[in-house]
Amino acid sequence: MNKSEDDMAKIIDGKEIAKKLRSAVSEQAAILKEQSVIPGLAVILVGDDPASEIYVRNKERAAKKVGVHAVTFKYPSTATEKEILDKVAELNADDTIDAILVQSPVPSQINEQKVQEAIIPSKDVDGFHPENVGRLYANQAGYYPIANTPRGIMTMLQHEKIDLLNKHAVVIGRSILVGRPMFALLQAADTSVTLLHRYTPAALRRELLATADVVVVATGVPDLVMGADLKPGAVVIDVGINRLPNNKLVGDVNFGTAEKVASAITPVPGGVGPMTIATLLQTTVELAAEHHQIELEQGWQNI
Repeated sequence: MNKSEDDMAKIIDGKEIAKKLRSAVSEQAAILKEQSVIPGLAVILVGDDPASEIYVRNKERAAKKVGVHAVTFKYPSTATEKEILDKVAELNADDTIDAILVQSPVPSQINEQKVQEAIIPSKDVDGFHPENVGRLYANQAGYYPIANTPRGIMTMLQHEKIDLLNKHAVVIGRSILVGRPMFALLQAADTSVTLLHRYTPAALRRELLATADVVVVATGVPDLVMGADLKPGAVVIDVGINRLPNNKLVGDVNFGTAEKVASAITPVPGGVGPMTIATLLQTTVELAAEHHQIELEQGWQNI
C-alpha cells in the first residue's frame, strides 16, 4: 500500500472491537442458558501478585456481564505443587466447569508447565496444553482452544478487513502466549511468516521489517520497533505493554513514529489488551458448547 508522509495510520480500536465480541459472546451464552447450560470458568490464583489479582478481578467482572459463571480459587504463595495439581484434577472432573485457567506467574516451587499439562485439553481455555498447541501447528480441522491473545489479534485483523493472503508477516517474540501461536495462525491464513526473537541481530530484524506487510510485536522492550524500520503501509499490532519510569504505559513499537508510516496500528493501551479477556470469554462459551454437545451458530464470532 502506498502512503504519503502526511497520512496518519488508522487506529485499530481494540476496546470497540472487544465490545462487539463480548456482545456476540453474551448472545451465545444466552442460547446455552436456554438449554440449562451456564458456561463455567475456573481460575486458579497462587500468591499475591497485585497485577494478577487485578487481572483476575477484571476477568470475573467481564464474565458476569456476558453470562459466564467465573469462580476463583486463591492460594497463598506457600501453596504446594500437589495442592494445585489436586485442584486441577478436581476441576477436570467437575461437570459445571468448562474452562480452567491457571493465572501466571506462579511461585517458584510450582512447575507451571506441569500444572498446565494437567488440565485436560478440552478445558484448556488458554490453549497452552501441548495437545492443543500441536493441533494448531498441524492446522487440524475441528474445534480446539487457541491462545487468547493471538486469536484475538486474528479477530481484530478480520474486523479491519486486513487482507493476509500472500502477504509477508513478521512476528517478533516467540513465547507460547503470543509469538508461536501467532506464527501458526498467520500461516494457516496463507501468510508467509518470519518469526524473530531477542537473539535476532538488529540489522537482520530491520531488514526483514522493511519487507513486512504485517508486523506483530510481543517482546516487552519499549521502542524496539521504530517508524523508520517499517515498510510504508504496514499493519502494526503492538502486544507489548511497558510502564516507563514516568508511569506512562507504552508498547514495544514507538507509536509516534510508526503511525506516520503504518496504514493501521494498535495503540497501547486500548489495542490488543481488551481483546484478550473478550477472547477468553469467547473460548469459554465455545468450550461449554463442546462439553455439552450443543451446536452454536457457525461464524457467530465474525463480528
